[in-house]
Amino acid sequence: MEKQRRVIALGFFDGVHLGHGALLRKVKETADRLGAVPAAFTFDKSPTAALTGQNIPLLSTMEDRTALMNGLYGIQEMVIAPFAAMQHMDWEAFIEDYLVRKLGVVHVVAGHDFHFGYQGRGNPERLREKCAQLGVGCDIIPKVELDGVTISSTYIRGLIANGEMERAVKFLGHPYRIAAPVDHGKHLGTRLGFPTVNLSIPEGVIVPAFGVYAARVWVLPDCSDNHEPPGPQHRPGEGPYPAVTNVGVRPTVADGDRVTVESYLLNFGGDLYGRMVRVEFYKYLRPERKFPSVEALAEEIRKNAEETREYFGG
Repeated sequence: MEKQRRVIALGFFDGVHLGHGALLRKVKETADRLGAVPAAFTFDKSPTAALTGQNIPLLSTMEDRTALMNGLYGIQEMVIAPFAAMQHMDWEAFIEDYLVRKLGVVHVVAGHDFHFGYQGRGNPERLREKCAQLGVGCDIIPKVELDGVTISSTYIRGLIANGEMERAVKFLGHPYRIAAPVDHGKHLGTRLGFPTVNLSIPEGVIVPAFGVYAARVWVLPDCSDNHEPPGPQHRPGEGPYPAVTNVGVRPTVADGDRVTVESYLLNFGGDLYGRMVRVEFYKYLRPERKFPSVEALAEEIRKNAEETREYFGG
């Protein structure tokens, strides 16, 4: 990696919530003042999951994390390091050799609970002291609270698992989102008059509570998943489209135990198979349930469509 002057945030940043935003805003402000690149350092996997062996679902893929940091906070560069190697690195070597010498870091921003290096011996106090010795700026950001609750990925994960999407949006600072290519479904929605786009939830990402949501769907540019510059062969993005989105196993049509994200776009007509789309969840409308007939299901979808239109103001 080319060495240049960087101001960097340290953390895992799962979900890029408002607590992370406090770090990232500080990075952008400091980088602009110093004429440096605003960057973020993260690991390729969850440190908590790696250390405990627990299966902890993620709020965001690495691609989503990168896009959120850039779009919301102006972070230009994401440095992704292998946790397996980093957990054995001496904490002082991490600062001196990796951050300063390799990455050219001139200012560091970390949270009040950030630990790093072998056996987690690096902590905010040691980070601040070592940076002072090296002439590197350092900011330690205190915990961020909302409604008397400390904002954390763990808390938001619980909200999403329970379908509390409006509160999740409040704590994230943006809607929870899932991006994936459109799968071929059974075309039942088309036969019912509600053509849908079907997605599989990315591996390792949390599954929201089964049910129906008021959502928005973006059709992403063809180059969005590989970060190549757009060319004449690339189709542009579209949206957002208000959508009725079902998460679950579609019990009315006996779809087995395969979990899908199925969205009926209210103001769209066309073929999106193979396109990358992003579903943004805003409000939980009702639980998923089995209807006595597909006609009864169709009538409920019409009702949910009206609720979604009202939610988004028409």
